[in-house]
Order: sequence, then C-alpha cells, then structure tokens
Amino acid sequence: MLRMVRLSLSPGAPSLADAVVDSIRAGVVAGELVPDRTYSVYQLAEVLDVSRSPVREALLRLAEAGLVEIERNRGFRVVLPRASDILEIFEIRLALEPDAARRAAEHASDDEHATIRAAFEALGAAVHDEDRFWVADQHLHDCLVRAGGNCRAAAIIERLRATTALLGPPTTTAGRTLPEICDEHEPIVAAVLARDGAAAERAMRHHLEHTGRLLARTLRADPAAPAGVSQSAHRRAAAAR
Repeated sequence: MLRMVRLSLSPGAPSLADAVVDSIRAGVVAGELVPDRTYSVYQLAEVLDVSRSPVREALLRLAEAGLVEIERNRGFRVVLPRASDILEIFEIRLALEPDAARRAAEHASDDEHATIRAAFEALGAAVHDEDRFWVADQHLHDCLVRAGGNCRAAAIIERLRATTALLGPPTTTAGRTLPEICDEHEPIVAAVLARDGAAAERAMRHHLEHTGRLLARTLRADPAAPAGVSQSAHRRAAAAR
C-alpha cells in the first residue's frame, strides 16, 4: 500500500485534477512519494478518495512536465530533476524573465508597479516563515512577468517553477538564507520602480544565474539528496527504495 500518511487534496485547487497534481507534488517534497518506486493509479485514487479519471489527468500533466514517468499497465514513477534539467530550466527562464523585468520597468502602469512593491513587501515580511516565503516569492516573480505584458510567459515560468519545486525549498542546502534570497530581489524591484529597464534586466539575470548555479551545484554534489528536501524526508525516501 502507498505510504502517503499526510497526502490530501488541496481545497483551493481550481479542479479535481489540479488538486491531485498539488497532492503528488506535496507528497514528493515530503518524501512520501520517492523515485525508483512504481505507484498504482488505483491506490493513489483510493488514498485521495477520488475516481481514477482526475488521477490519470493529473499524471498526464505531470508526465508532460517531465515530473513522472507513466508505465503502461503498471502505474507511475516519480522523476526528480537532475542538475542538467535545472540548467535547462534556468536557460529558459533567463530567456524570458530578464526581458520581462525590463519591460515591467519601462512600460508597466503605476498600478502594476504598486502591485510589485506590495509583493516585494510581502516577501520581506515572510522571511521567518518558509511556507509563506515561497508563495510570496512565486507571486513576486509572477507580478514582474505579467507587468511586462506576457501572460503566456508567466504560465510557462509557473510550470518550470513547479518542476524545481519538487526539490523542496532551496535554502540551507543551496547556501542561502531566506533574508539573503529576499535581498537578491531588492535591486530588481528597485530598478523596476525607478523605471530603469537596463538595471532591472541585469538584476533579474544575476538573480536567476545565481539561483540556477546553486541548485545545479547542490544536485551534482549529492544527486541522491535533492536540494531542500529535509533529512528526515530523505531518510524515508532511502528506506523505501
């Protein structure tokens, strides 16, 4: 039977399939779902108390993102990102987000700049609450990209971040504290609010390059212990293999 004691559906998800996607991601981060082990669609549906249809839809989405492998007539396996995957993800983000930061600085409305300022303040207020911090971090990046006028880019980046989120919060193991990560965002936001497009682009590029290097380095150092996954979760994962 599946070892998913704390796995449950997210009440705020827009659809049942979205809720299953969130539950699988949460299970991976918590160490309840581990790589190199095959899980049954039927068991997962039973654990979550849903029909198999939303589970299959959720798995197809996760497979498209490269987060699971579906084994015909057997079930699915979790696939954690490798260092090479992280570098590819950040190459795509580097092609999208620095330019979006420039456009947010040069073309966003005053109301959009106010939203960005509020998002950054929320990030700063969450530096002592890791769960809140990562929600605020994602919201700030989303505000910056959308203020740059490209909602499709925002959707792509959200999917890419979902992949790296399977590694867990990249704080201590990636060599940074939450206040330090917050500080990395300050020059981006300051340049955007000052309508300095070139500085905003440079600051965003620096932040993404730094983050990508740290995550990739952590995975290369210990590919069996993904960045940010707690030691207890990693022990559970190792024991389940």
